[in-house]
Amino acid sequence: MNELQQMSLFPPRNIGDLMADIEILKKEIQELYCQDELPLVIGWSGGKDSSAVLQLVWYAIAELPMEKRHKKIHVLTNDTLVENPIVAAGVHNSLKRMKVAAQEQGMPIETHLTYPAVQDTFWVCLIGKGYPAPRNRFRWCTERLKIQPTGSFIREIIRTSGEVILVLGTRKAESVKRAANMAKHREWRVSERLNANPTRPNSYIYLPIEDWRTDEVWLYLMQWDNPWGNNNKDLLTMYRGATADNECPLVVDTSTPSCGNSRFGCWVCTMVSQDKSMEAMIQNDEEKEWMQPLLDIRNELDIPDDHPKRDFRRIYGRVELFERNMGDDKTSVEPIPGPYTKFWREHWLRRVLEAQTQIRKTAPLEMRDITLITPEELSEIRRIWLEQKHEFDDSLPRIYEEVTGEPFEDSRPAAERKLLGSDEWTVLEEMCEDKMHLELMAKLLDTERQYYTKPRRTGIYADLDKCFETSSRSRTEAIGNAHYQRNLKTAVEGVKANPTENIQQVKEAIGKSNSSAKDDTVDIAKLREELESSSNQSRQLSWADIKYSPPNSGGSNNKD
Repeated sequence: MNELQQMSLFPPRNIGDLMADIEILKKEIQELYCQDELPLVIGWSGGKDSSAVLQLVWYAIAELPMEKRHKKIHVLTNDTLVENPIVAAGVHNSLKRMKVAAQEQGMPIETHLTYPAVQDTFWVCLIGKGYPAPRNRFRWCTERLKIQPTGSFIREIIRTSGEVILVLGTRKAESVKRAANMAKHREWRVSERLNANPTRPNSYIYLPIEDWRTDEVWLYLMQWDNPWGNNNKDLLTMYRGATADNECPLVVDTSTPSCGNSRFGCWVCTMVSQDKSMEAMIQNDEEKEWMQPLLDIRNELDIPDDHPKRDFRRIYGRVELFERNMGDDKTSVEPIPGPYTKFWREHWLRRVLEAQTQIRKTAPLEMRDITLITPEELSEIRRIWLEQKHEFDDSLPRIYEEVTGEPFEDSRPAAERKLLGSDEWTVLEEMCEDKMHLELMAKLLDTERQYYTKPRRTGIYADLDKCFETSSRSRTEAIGNAHYQRNLKTAVEGVKANPTENIQQVKEAIGKSNSSAKDDTVDIAKLREELESSSNQSRQLSWADIKYSPPNSGGSNNKD
């Protein structure tokens, strides 16, 4: 929301009006703090809005006598592990200062820093599992990187205290969309600025600066000293680096706006057309040019069409089709692209390690210990490639050593005990005719290897069948079979609705099937023969007749 829109929706206030509002908020916060034993959890991301809220709460509680400061105030911050490194470093340093200042001033404030679980981090999902870069239709990152880590902490507070009050820096003036979203939540109002949280039972949301304009936030931060020892002018300097005026808020549930259009968010974010904040930092400050490798990776991830880099099957191995509207009443049925292929997953791993190695050499001294991908993430990626992808060539240690010049040390116990390795993979590559043949043989061998060490082999046949189901067909055959199954399913549904008239639909469905489609359970030629002769038969063919026709029936109707 620009300045003109803010001015029209939120009339300007002079300094006196703002000071009066601040005094009202102080008393309101003190009453909220003292009226019961419900703990306060302040969502603090290090940006201007959350800093203004924390500063308000800090000053309000500081005016209470020591004997009334009995209730803990939790300052909750989440690190996605892919935050803008400049912002992340500032947040971590601020939390340290905050902890020291709270102890010195006798403030009942505790800081908490949450992280996503290792199996849910950005690089484990993208490089390990092969998830494509997030898009509006597959925005897998917010839930895993933000909502789940903070949600776990809040649930623990609710479990121990019964209820909780979340204090957030959300403002209506940030955007029209956010103002509309906040207006919808007014029906759950408990008091002037306190809402019941419709998405999380036993929790409330307190929004002290919901009606503040952006200039009022900055006025408050510039005119009132930071109580935990930060310099708010440094925050203003950081914000001057880009054009947008939104921060990346602490996301606590699905109703909290994520940072898709925000100023400071994840450096890998592909939900925006470009990372203006990082571009501006690099362009305007020579001392920040060391971040260029990060921007290059982000831009390489954010391409209009990444389908050539992805598998033609979904992550569970099946071809799924969707109907695309091509305009002019025309549609096209196409396979839904799946995860990144092995080549591209290894490519992204190499790119991230190269960027990390380069930054550790070129960044300022205080940033040279930067970690773009943690050892725990590398270990989890290796486990996924070996155990779930069946890629027993074990390329991660090799890539790591080629890029960093150091051997990879896996923290998992017995990680180096392997029956199959790169030598066996090379032999298999030479023997196999194509990539799908290699994939099938690798899955079969590694599935047997996984069961080899188990005391019971229950389930091995089902897992071997799954290998054939997902990897026994070429790309053309698999896509053709998916079209065949789709057409046949549509036709059968029509036959069930009108058996007499719609049998022709089955014939047309088979005629449209890809000539290369193959199915182990259906003989297409025999099925077509049965259908062609059905019009001369005295009895209407049922679906059972079609699917389970005798192997030597020759299309004739044998009567007893």
